[in-house]
Amino acid sequence: MAAWDVVIVGGGSAGLSAALMLGRSRRSVLVVDGGRPRNAPAQHMHGVLGRDHTSPLDLLAAGRAELTRYDVVVESGEVADAAEVETDAGEPGGPSFEVVLDSGERHLARRLLVATGLRDELPDIPGLAEQWGRGVVLCPYCDGWEVRDRRIAVIASSAANAHQAQLMRQLSADVVFCTQGAVLAPAARSGLDARGIVVEDRRVIEVFADGGGRLRGIRLEDGSEWEADAVFVAPKAVPHDDLLRRLRARSMRQGGVDQVLVDEDGRTSVRGLYAAGNVVGAKSSVPWAMSSGSLTGAAINADLVDEDVRNALDARG
Repeated sequence: MAAWDVVIVGGGSAGLSAALMLGRSRRSVLVVDGGRPRNAPAQHMHGVLGRDHTSPLDLLAAGRAELTRYDVVVESGEVADAAEVETDAGEPGGPSFEVVLDSGERHLARRLLVATGLRDELPDIPGLAEQWGRGVVLCPYCDGWEVRDRRIAVIASSAANAHQAQLMRQLSADVVFCTQGAVLAPAARSGLDARGIVVEDRRVIEVFADGGGRLRGIRLEDGSEWEADAVFVAPKAVPHDDLLRRLRARSMRQGGVDQVLVDEDGRTSVRGLYAAGNVVGAKSSVPWAMSSGSLTGAAINADLVDEDVRNALDARG
């Protein structure tokens, strides 16, 4: 089995950023990349300093290319399983993990970082999934500027999405907020009305497009329609955290989802096991995911340095 300082599961913005920090610290790193980034349906990233309006896949390709100057290997594949490896009594070192890939390859790692991201569970509305990443989007900061002054529909998953509609009102005067049965507090409804946001209480039953596949609008339960140039939704963020759970990392119910808990350095409750990016945080920003991975990578290196000091003292003694 190949042995590494760190195995990183997930080659998105968080995983590659962690690999960069570790590689620059002369750590041997294996990144196992399943090739399914959350923002793959998007043609462009926005709000990423120096990379605004560029392809998210181009960003990842550039990141992988940068890593080639370091002792970092990026391998395509999936992790089938991972388990802690017991260290023999008196043997130097700390926690270690055995990682099994779907190809059957086995690797040993002193530390394991999971950066497998999440999937967006969309509302069950016909036509919506087909427009995801094009006419249907999530983030006002990521996609709002491109539809400024256009016709915008915001489809609620809960009453809290009234704030999403207010964010879009900053960018366009033509905004309709579809409650989907959510009960709005009087103050929220008054705030929407005060800024000229139409509140639509009839349910949206379809998102429809023209013959060329371009978004045209939304259809309501009584058959009436709203024409729209963009639809904003708030999908349920479901983390890809099966591996963390198999390793018995502690979790807590947050925002309707069981979320694996990490400290500010990305440490889970399992010694030597770290997590970074969207797998432990639903923020949709690429810069946030990059920051999370970078800081966690630095924390892992510091952890390994502490272990190297202990090993050196033991050997000296």
